[in-house]
Amino acid sequence: MASTVGRPESTLVWGHPKGLFYLAFTEAWERFSYYGMTALLVLYMVDQVLLPGHVEYIAGFRTFRASIEAILGPLSPQALASNAYGLYTGFVYFTPLLGGLIADRWIGQRNAVVIGALAMTGGHIAMAFDQSFLLALGLLVTGSGFLKGNISAQVGALYPPESETHRTRGFAIFSTGINFGAVAGPLLCGVLAQAYGWHVGFGAAAVFMLLGLATYLHGYRYLPARVARRTRSEATALTREDWRVIAALLVVMAFTIFQSVAYYQLSNVLPVWIQAHVALDAGAYRIPIPWFQSIDPLFSIITVPMLFWLWRRQATRQREPGDLGKIAQGAWLCMASNLVLVGAILLHGGGSVHWIWPFLYCAGQGVAFLYYWPTLLALVSRKAPAQVNATMMGLAFTSLFVGNLLIGWIGSLYEQMTPLAFWTLHAAIAAAGGLLLTLSGRSLTRLLDAVVLEQALRPSAQTREVER
Repeated sequence: MASTVGRPESTLVWGHPKGLFYLAFTEAWERFSYYGMTALLVLYMVDQVLLPGHVEYIAGFRTFRASIEAILGPLSPQALASNAYGLYTGFVYFTPLLGGLIADRWIGQRNAVVIGALAMTGGHIAMAFDQSFLLALGLLVTGSGFLKGNISAQVGALYPPESETHRTRGFAIFSTGINFGAVAGPLLCGVLAQAYGWHVGFGAAAVFMLLGLATYLHGYRYLPARVARRTRSEATALTREDWRVIAALLVVMAFTIFQSVAYYQLSNVLPVWIQAHVALDAGAYRIPIPWFQSIDPLFSIITVPMLFWLWRRQATRQREPGDLGKIAQGAWLCMASNLVLVGAILLHGGGSVHWIWPFLYCAGQGVAFLYYWPTLLALVSRKAPAQVNATMMGLAFTSLFVGNLLIGWIGSLYEQMTPLAFWTLHAAIAAAGGLLLTLSGRSLTRLLDAVVLEQALRPSAQTREVER
C-alpha cells in the first residue's frame, strides 16, 4: 500500500483534495500539448523536415539515420519517418518506468513532475527549429518519463488508504483531463498548422505545456512530495499460484500487442494515406488532417455511457463477457475498423475516398480501445499479486512500447504495398490477436483465478496467522 511522505495541505473541493484539481488541469494541458504535437509529427517529417533542404541541418541526424538503416537497409523519407515515430512513441511508454524508479529512490514525485514538465516544454520549443529536431524528441521522451507515471502516483497518494471509493472517483476526474487534452490538442494545433505553418502548431503545444507547468507550480503546496512504497521486507514470497497468474497476465499482454499494432497505426501511416487518397473538402472548408486524431478519443468519451449500459444489460442476462472476452471483442472491433478502410478503397477504386470513411475508421478504433486497454489495466490491477502489482502495471505499458516499435517498422513497408494490402494486413493482425484470445480464453481464465481458488481452499491458515 502506498503512503505519503510530506502530506500536502488537506483543503477539500467538492469532497476531493484540492490537489486533485491541480493535477487534473496539469494533465489536461500536458495531454493537450502531447497529442497536439503528435498529430502533426508524421506529416511534418514527411512533408518538410526529412526532405532535402531541411534534413541536412538536423543535428545528429546522419548518425541516427545510419543506425536505423544499418538494420533495415536504405529508407525513403516516409519509411524513415515511420520508424522515427515508432521509436518516439515507443519510448514515451517505456521511460515512465525509469522516471518512476528515479522518483521513488531519489528525487520524489513532485520534483520529478516539475523536471518532466520543463523538459517537455523545452522539447516543444525545440520543435520550432530544424537543427534541434532530434533534441526535441529526446526532451519530450525524457519529460514524459518523469511526468507521466509520477503525476498518476500523486493522484492516488492524495487519499488515505481507507478511501478507496473517493480514490476511484478521483482518478475518474483525473482521466477527464486526459480525454479533454487528447480531443482538443489535435483540433487546435491542426488548424493552426494548416493556417499558419507547422511551427505555429508546435508553438501552441509549447504554450499549453507551459500552462500545465504553471498550474502545477501554483498548486505545489497541495501536492504530495513523495509517495512511499512498501519495502521489500514487508512483502511476502510469491507462491506457485502467483507465478501462474503472472505468466497468464504476461501472455494476455503479449496477445494485446497485436491489437496495439493495428490500433496505433492511426497516428502513423493513416495521416500519410489520408493526405494522398482522401477528399478532405467538406463544403467550402478543407478538413485539417490532424483533426482525425481527435475522433478516436472523442468516441472513447461519448461511448462510455453506452458501453456501461450494454454491459449492465448483458450482466442482468448473465451474458456479460469477462475481461478476456472484452479484450478479444476489442480486437475484433479493431479488425472491423481496418476493414472499413479496405471497403472504402474497394468501393472507390483508384479515386479519392470520401472523408467519412477515415472518420468511421477512427470512431471504430475509439470504441475498440475502450474494450481492450482499460480492461487490460483493470485486469492486471485486480489479478496481479500485491507484491508485484506495480511492476505488472509497468509491464502492461511496456507492451505499448513493443507495439509502437512494431508499427514504426511495419509502417516503413507502406510504400512497398498497395493501400488495400496495407490496411488488409492490419485487419489480419487485429484478427490474429482476437483469435488467440478467443481460443485461449478459458485456459487463461482458469490460471488467473488460481489465487482466488487457493484462498478459498486455505482460509484456516490465514485465520491462524491473524490470531497469532
